[in-house]
Amino acid sequence: MQTFKIASGLPLKSTLLACSASALLLVAPHQVAAQESSLDGVETISVGSLRLPTPITETGSAISIITSQDLDNLGVDFVLDALTLSPGVTINQNGAIGGQASVRIRGNSSEQTLVLVDGIPVNDASTPGGGYNFARLDPENVERVEILRGPQSTLWGTDAIGGVVSITTKRPTDGLHGTGFFEFGSFETFRGGLSGSYGGKRGDIRIGASGISSGGISRADEANGNTEDDSFESGTLSANGGLNFGSDIRLEGSILYNRSDSEFDSFSFASEGGVSDGDELSEVEDLATRVSLYAPVFDGRLENLLVFGYTQTDRANFRNGNEMPNFEAKSQRVILRYQGTANITDGYRLLFGVENDSSESNDTDEIDILGLFGVFEAQPIDGLTLSAGVRYDDNSEFGSETTFRAAAAYQVSDEFTVRGSWGEGFKAPTIFQLTQFFSPAMQPNPDLRPERSNGFDLGVDWRSSSNRAAVSLTYFNQDTTDQINFADGSYFNIARAETQGIELSVQYEVLDGLTVAGDYSLIDAQDQDGDTLQRVPRNTANLRLEYASEGPFSGNIAVRYNGDEIDRRGIVDNWVRVDLAAQYRFTENIEAFARIENLLDAQYQQILGFGTPGFSGSVGFRVRL
Repeated sequence: MQTFKIASGLPLKSTLLACSASALLLVAPHQVAAQESSLDGVETISVGSLRLPTPITETGSAISIITSQDLDNLGVDFVLDALTLSPGVTINQNGAIGGQASVRIRGNSSEQTLVLVDGIPVNDASTPGGGYNFARLDPENVERVEILRGPQSTLWGTDAIGGVVSITTKRPTDGLHGTGFFEFGSFETFRGGLSGSYGGKRGDIRIGASGISSGGISRADEANGNTEDDSFESGTLSANGGLNFGSDIRLEGSILYNRSDSEFDSFSFASEGGVSDGDELSEVEDLATRVSLYAPVFDGRLENLLVFGYTQTDRANFRNGNEMPNFEAKSQRVILRYQGTANITDGYRLLFGVENDSSESNDTDEIDILGLFGVFEAQPIDGLTLSAGVRYDDNSEFGSETTFRAAAAYQVSDEFTVRGSWGEGFKAPTIFQLTQFFSPAMQPNPDLRPERSNGFDLGVDWRSSSNRAAVSLTYFNQDTTDQINFADGSYFNIARAETQGIELSVQYEVLDGLTVAGDYSLIDAQDQDGDTLQRVPRNTANLRLEYASEGPFSGNIAVRYNGDEIDRRGIVDNWVRVDLAAQYRFTENIEAFARIENLLDAQYQQILGFGTPGFSGSVGFRVRL
């Protein structure tokens, strides 16, 4: 295992210890600001992933929002572990603690999920399907996550067939603040971080560093005779800030950098799931940057936003301790965007814009997409919000694509809202799919077409007048055509998929501070022959018991159920997992937290052949200034 170093040049464990020690020196009186939790859909929160920030009750779309407070309450070490508690979302990870992790929305493939960091696409253009690996995303630098379900290419262009996961990094707040934390856990796991921020009239800045080091478990399931633990080390640096000028003009920038070392196991024809112990190492660097200029004119009736975004992913795999990699890949993506918002009159807004998305893989192959988009939103009567959008994309490799979207939400009363949305999605062939072939008799397919989807959802939301109970029910249906499959040494448009189902969420405050919340998803996902799609459970459910009060103690119990799944080489059995998390505030500045994962020591797999941790846990402290 190579020594992992972050920008300072210090080994990761030394850096984390230094951060933790520094955090303990920062103790000073500070009132911790209350944050609004929205894992179950708080009505007042505005949604930014729709491009037009809109209160969630007026969106017409099926959306889940996870705040930084939710992440703290759950005690998770990775954002991935919180995403799985959202309706319609399923997770597949090849061995926990840093294993390759994908997110599916409503049964669509993980490569059909567009992932944004501060509004910039971060999907890896060098991978075959252009997906995103959620395994390394540290919650310490995340302010909120929005999960927008259903086809969203009218809003965001290519890749948004199944939906969008929009990640917003933490912003600085007024005044001088600091936070530090550290935790120790099972499998020789140590995690820690330190952040500081300052906000004033002229500008603000926040800088943070966090990391995790773990001895891990065997990626290949130990139950199949695999005993070699696969370690994981990861470090994240983030910065976010801006300058305020007159007339509400603001220049802003953000950086999110991660580097990780992850050991993994080898392919094996003879083993279950095709994996067994092996000496493999993956080194990955991810960089996402954003610079924006916001300039309103005409007393705010026209808001102008200029955005530059740059992302880069470098990957290298090593085998048997060799210093020379046996595999290397690099991708980068440049986004240039202008977005205008015309506030025509009360209740009527028009969004319009143009953007250029340029992707490059391995310094040789490049695809440019020029997109024009527009969204009109109207509130013709009290309680009714209508929106319609259109987008035109011109791809340098295969031509143009036009997509449409419409949504409506009607607040029937203070308790009831009915909503619906319809949209189209497309996913352009990746650079890998357009350039790679694996048979001497074949060549890259010049007729490869983009994948296309068409889907709708209808839903109703109810919240009691006392605000103690809430229910949300959604029906969805989506048809995807020209899905790209690999066969006979090349890529072809041969597949079609149809998904439909329901998403149900309930919440009830039993006593002051004690809430029961749960959700259930039924996903019927089939291909053109009527066969169930791989790695899509038909039934998933979550149940949470949460306690939060003005006192020092808070905690929650989360129960996850994942139904049977079809994998490439067999069936992955259903499983149930129980997790506990708790926090105790000694003062307004200092709190202790603990988490127990897999309380019942369930033996299960998410992907056939890959193991998951048994009974395990962690304990730590957090200091806020």
